[in-house]
Amino acid sequence: MEAPTRRSRITPEREAELYGAVLDLLREVGYEALTMDAVAARTRSSKATLYRQWGSKAELVVRTLRHHKPGGSVTEIDTGSLRGDLYRMVAHTDEAEMEKNSALMRGLVHAAHDNPELMRAFRDLLIDPELNGLNEMLRRAVARGEVGADRPALAFVPHMLVGAFVACELVEGRVLTQAFMRGYLEAVVFPSLGI
Repeated sequence: MEAPTRRSRITPEREAELYGAVLDLLREVGYEALTMDAVAARTRSSKATLYRQWGSKAELVVRTLRHHKPGGSVTEIDTGSLRGDLYRMVAHTDEAEMEKNSALMRGLVHAAHDNPELMRAFRDLLIDPELNGLNEMLRRAVARGEVGADRPALAFVPHMLVGAFVACELVEGRVLTQAFMRGYLEAVVFPSLGI
């Protein structure tokens, strides 16, 4: 049996400081040029501490993104109705941060396609937990009778939501806004679910 990885005791304040430095470095140099040496120098910590705490550059970067994700996780949303849950999810979107991070996220998504370790960290630490939360939200809606279990669109809600994020910038050349997402929910997502 493999011994568990020993993690140092980093205070929440120090962890937030480290994540802030990583985010700044990502914006300055991008994922490929980011090094653990640079993070260690910027945060006045040792590389050994960084590797002991996060294991890899990919995990550190994805945990940084998770830490800076506005509004917490989808798994924490439960308003009692699917409409309410999806509106709350949209309300957690920080438009100023999205605009600031738009180029950063494009670069990270591109890097993840060429880097299996980064893609795995994205899936394990960011994408899968959010998909699980969204799927639970949809299961609750079916259980409450809001959405019929036989609605074909149920399987495609994650695709519709991700599509909105990508398409807004690609089609319209602008960063996603809460108003756009509310309109998208009302015109596309809700009708496809019959609510």
